[in-house]
Amino acid sequence: MTTDKGVIVVEVYPDRAPLTAGLFLRMVRENRYIKPAFYRCVKLMPPGGAPIGMVQGGETAPTDKALPPIAHESTNQTGLLHRNGAISMPRFERGTARGEFFICVGDLTSLDEQRPQEGVDTFGFAVFGKVVEGMDVVRAIHEIPPSLTVGQESMRGEILDPPLPIVLEAL
Repeated sequence: MTTDKGVIVVEVYPDRAPLTAGLFLRMVRENRYIKPAFYRCVKLMPPGGAPIGMVQGGETAPTDKALPPIAHESTNQTGLLHRNGAISMPRFERGTARGEFFICVGDLTSLDEQRPQEGVDTFGFAVFGKVVEGMDVVRAIHEIPPSLTVGQESMRGEILDPPLPIVLEAL
């Protein structure tokens, strides 16, 4: 991933998260991301600690090149956890991931699959790789001030305006 802030190298694990890693790699290899960018930064400040959160990227324009959603691969299935530098795929309901991605800044264990609770989605998100070079670039993106007015109410204060374009390449 190349941005104006620098290069991020991600190692993907198709052997441990075949559906999620496969979708991401297929999207990149087939140039299905039309205008990929980092467009969202979630910032959390734990007491007495450094800022943690995530930077989210993927498609920023409607496209007919999207692939069908994939089944959910939980962290309990794969053993891949939301630790600093993990790359994961957001979703709404299980089985709705379509290729967006986020990179963890710090350990975000609350995004891993949790103990079941009635009426609560505790399945977490699907980690499929990790940053092996460029966490300084991820942190620099995480520090970009977000817009205070752009985005749906639940995401207001998290959206980058303008988004930070990404060039995606599979090696």
